[in-house]
Amino acid sequence: MTGPSYGLKDKVFVVTGGSRGIGLEIARRLLSEGARVAICGRKAENLETAAAALGPSDRLLTVPAHIGRQPDVDRLFAAVIARYGRLDGLVNNVGMNIASGTLDADADLWRKIIDSNLTGTYLCARTAGRIMRDQRAGKIVSISSIAARRAAPLMGIYGVAKAGIEMMTRVLAQELAPFNVQVNAVSPGMVRTGFSQPFWENAEIYQRIVAGIPLGRIAEPSDVAHAVLFLCSAGADFITGQTLCVDGGASAV
Repeated sequence: MTGPSYGLKDKVFVVTGGSRGIGLEIARRLLSEGARVAICGRKAENLETAAAALGPSDRLLTVPAHIGRQPDVDRLFAAVIARYGRLDGLVNNVGMNIASGTLDADADLWRKIIDSNLTGTYLCARTAGRIMRDQRAGKIVSISSIAARRAAPLMGIYGVAKAGIEMMTRVLAQELAPFNVQVNAVSPGMVRTGFSQPFWENAEIYQRIVAGIPLGRIAEPSDVAHAVLFLCSAGADFITGQTLCVDGGASAV
C-alpha cells in the first residue's frame, strides 16, 4: 500500500468499529505500517468479513464487543493486553445516527445515540487512558464530525454526542498530559462510506454538498485514516487536546 510512512511498526492499537467504513480503512493502514491491531464490533460475522478483507495476519485480533457496556470494554482491553502486553494507541471510531428531529425523538432514541457515540467513546478512553497512564505513554484519537459544530436537519442528537467527544478530548488531554499521553480528535465532513451512502449516491444531493466544499469532493476513508495515523505517530508528540478537521475546507467557508 503506497503513501506516507508514520513509523508505527510493532505498535499496538485498538480500533473500535473496525469492521467497516472508516474504522476498517484505519485498521488496514495500521497493518500496512506493521502495527499490531485489535478491531472490535458488535457482530462477530462482520468482524469475520473484515478479517477476510484485511487478509491473514498474526498482527490482527478481532474481539466482538459492545463499547457501550463496561464488561465488553473490559474484555476487549484484557484480550489486547493478554496478547500483546501493552497498548500504544486507541482509535475511537464507533459512531451511529438514527435520523430524527431532536424534539420528536423519545428518551430511548436519545440514549441509544448518545450511548453509541459518546458513552462508548468515554468508556474506551477511560479504560485505555488508565493503561497508558501506568505505561506513561500512549495516543488516543477519537472520530468526531463537523456535525459537532454545524447543526443539520435530522442530525441533532448525533451532533450533541460528537460535540461531547470534542470536549472530552480536551479534558482528557489535560488530565493525561503529565503522563505523556496525547489525546486528539479528527472531525471529518461527509465520507464515502455506507453510513452516508444515501447522500453521496444521489447525484443531485451530492452536487449540493460538494458545492460547499472548496476542494470539490467528499472525503474518502483514506483521507481520514491518514489524519488519524499522523496523530498516532511520533510526529504528533507535541499535539494534544486538538480536533483536526478533515473536510476539504468546508469549515473554512
